Amino acid sequence: MSAGEWFTQLSAWQVMLLGLVFFGSLYLLGGASMQALTRSLSRKGVGHVLDTRPLKPDQLQREWRQSLHSVLLFGIGMVVPWGLLQLGWAQLAPSASAGRVALEIVVLMIWNDVHFWINHRLLHTRPLARFHTDHHRSIVTTPWSTYSFHPVEALMLGNIILLPMLVHDFYFWSLAAVPVLSLLLNLVGHSNYDFFPRVSDNHPLAASRRHYLHHARPKGNYGFALAFMDRWMRTQAEAAPASSSRGTH
Repeated sequence: MSAGEWFTQLSAWQVMLLGLVFFGSLYLLGGASMQALTRSLSRKGVGHVLDTRPLKPDQLQREWRQSLHSVLLFGIGMVVPWGLLQLGWAQLAPSASAGRVALEIVVLMIWNDVHFWINHRLLHTRPLARFHTDHHRSIVTTPWSTYSFHPVEALMLGNIILLPMLVHDFYFWSLAAVPVLSLLLNLVGHSNYDFFPRVSDNHPLAASRRHYLHHARPKGNYGFALAFMDRWMRTQAEAAPASSSRGTH
């Protein structure tokens, strides 16, 4: 039995339980690993912290609380793609070559950047900005900021795979890779750490610096891991204000 067949044979309750374990584990393991990595690199003098200001007294507790809500929504929300399969509105490819899986993942991650830019830009408009305020309370970001969303924002950002599933029969593991890779890239973006100080802001390896600039001055840099949407839409952020720059605190 393939993974796709196994998934479709689960009950709705089993899917939701699986989703909670999956997203909860991703968040906890990912956050702890990124925190340990940046501390280790900092001790070795590799890269540097982007914003050295101390966190607000209740920031971590707030991030954990809001992230718990997001994990609940993402986990329970796994019943939606499962439901598309049950209704026959979407299908999973029964098998796929390594090349096809790689291509599907690349396409899905490009879509992830497009999807994120659109929704993130909407969250910075007046009607929806109140739902994004919770996330931007973390001016100095941490790996635990990654899922720190208002429930409305979590719903907007958490439906990445639904449209692709309706237009193409993806392999199960291609779809499963999206939340894993998305979280890893999101952890980098919220790490508050410049891993490659010598690359330009538009370089793919400068994702953490671009998102740091977005939190330091919440206008521009609405993209996810890549910079192409901000370049195309001319929404690249200006340099961070001096009060938020490294070494000025």
